[in-house]
Amino acid sequence: MSTHSITWLNGQLLPTSQALMPVNDHGLLYGDGVFEGIRFYRRRAFRLQQHLQRLALSARAIALDIPLSAVELTAIIERLIDAFADDDGYIRLMVTRGVGPLGLNPKSCSQPNVIAIADQLMMIDTGQQQVGARLIVSSVRRVPADGLDPRIKSLNYLNHILAKIEANHGGADEAILLNAQGRVAEGTADNIFIVRNGRLLTPPCSEGALEGITRDLVLELARADGIEIGEQPLGVYDLYAADECFLTGTGAELIAVASIDCRSLPSCPGPVFQRLQQAFRRTIAQECGGEK
Repeated sequence: MSTHSITWLNGQLLPTSQALMPVNDHGLLYGDGVFEGIRFYRRRAFRLQQHLQRLALSARAIALDIPLSAVELTAIIERLIDAFADDDGYIRLMVTRGVGPLGLNPKSCSQPNVIAIADQLMMIDTGQQQVGARLIVSSVRRVPADGLDPRIKSLNYLNHILAKIEANHGGADEAILLNAQGRVAEGTADNIFIVRNGRLLTPPCSEGALEGITRDLVLELARADGIEIGEQPLGVYDLYAADECFLTGTGAELIAVASIDCRSLPSCPGPVFQRLQQAFRRTIAQECGGEK
């Protein structure tokens, strides 16, 4: 965390280093909770209501009652942004199951905790982004939907962390997780797109990917720009044979990919990526361009 990171906790704004949570919160003990990552630009939260809706659906799916309404959460986010040092930044909004006895049973956790942290986040350093990210295909598989639905944005990211460790050991910037059938699911913290013969392709969420808000926006921008799109299953071959590849996510924004498993892509950043990145930046300017 940066030195000016701040946190909203139980109605208080305080430096993140001073924010204290009980050690018997089930979010810490078992990863029992949900979260959202939210970007803000020019002190305006980007697509906030979509994030709050996804948070609500994730919470409902794990039978977790969020103790604050969407209106109250919006006010908290706005207050946090107003108190943050920079005009642009990142917010991690979390809802944990709350304090309870040891043991998996959440029955005695009577009061969920809501935490919001404002800080800076860069998925890949600026220099590497300029030349393109280096990806590997991880040996770690995405948890299948019949084990845990990928649409639930839970606090437990262990299999993604193991894939990230593998990327670190391999000298890569990011790892791609395959599903149990060996098809492409997603990155450790991002969705993946490829371009082949001018067509923009991405796996459907049924393949194991999170329903990414930036993913949805990129598809929307591509349609508006007349780019042919396809949501279809992809194999590792499709990654290797792509003309372009890029990652999307709230944290990642849009990141061009230079290589996959040491195989260089023909174009980085490619023309389709550049068109979509420009459209993405225009959307941010349109939705967050004015001062509050």
